[in-house]
Amino acid sequence: MIIDSHQHFWKYEEVKHSWIDDEMATIRRDFFPSDLEKVYRENNVDGCVAVQADQTIEENTFLLKLSKENDFIKGIVGWVDLRNNAVEADLEKYTSFPKMKGFRHVVQGEPDHNFLLRPNFLRGISYLESYNYVYDILVFPHQLGAVLEFVKRFPNQKFVIDHIAKPYIKDGFYEGWAILMKEIAKHPNVYCKVSGMITEADYKTWTPEQVEPYMQLVLDSFGVDRIMYGSDWPVCLVAGSYEKVVSLTANFISKLSASEQNVIMGSNAEAFYNL
Repeated sequence: MIIDSHQHFWKYEEVKHSWIDDEMATIRRDFFPSDLEKVYRENNVDGCVAVQADQTIEENTFLLKLSKENDFIKGIVGWVDLRNNAVEADLEKYTSFPKMKGFRHVVQGEPDHNFLLRPNFLRGISYLESYNYVYDILVFPHQLGAVLEFVKRFPNQKFVIDHIAKPYIKDGFYEGWAILMKEIAKHPNVYCKVSGMITEADYKTWTPEQVEPYMQLVLDSFGVDRIMYGSDWPVCLVAGSYEKVVSLTANFISKLSASEQNVIMGSNAEAFYNL
């Protein structure tokens, strides 16, 4: 079984998706389940978790509608404003949608390096556990110090780091990212998605050998039971085909036992997101 723990859908709008810069122009178009279903068939992928690409309540409605119409979408990571004093009402509302598994904020886009540690955000996070929601952590390496303090405060909350915290693979930076990822991994409630790596390398010249040290650090630190495969489709398409993305992880873990490969490629995501 292969579960893709991280992908997106969108109806492209220039302003809403302004983060798609000129270098990423190939993905300035719509991406819907009909596009992905074909890709999954070709790559023997059984299902996925669809993650928000827009920080609005309307995004949740859009993704939930798609998940209702397409069985292969097994779970949704949506968005609510966790800083809002009325956030608990929003969280309560989504309990009636079993495919809503958790939430994410695009923390990497916040200018405040300590955004995760602000009292109003911490207050919002404190409600998630009682509803059995997970939280996806999307950050850049310079924000990992805040992530370490953040996860310490919620030892029973399930967290997952998206895209191995986006290390600057293109520039060859490693040590600072590695030190903090090792420390964060000491907290057993934190998982890590082996995803989004080729877009942190040079889009045109990346090689598996260039990415492997980062994958190895994550495997060594989090262990087989706390990492999960994700494609970051369609963002990944700016640097390689879906086949290249799934092969990157599959080839890397081919040295492991069949059961260990299975948990990384599917079972961990299934358990973490309660799919």
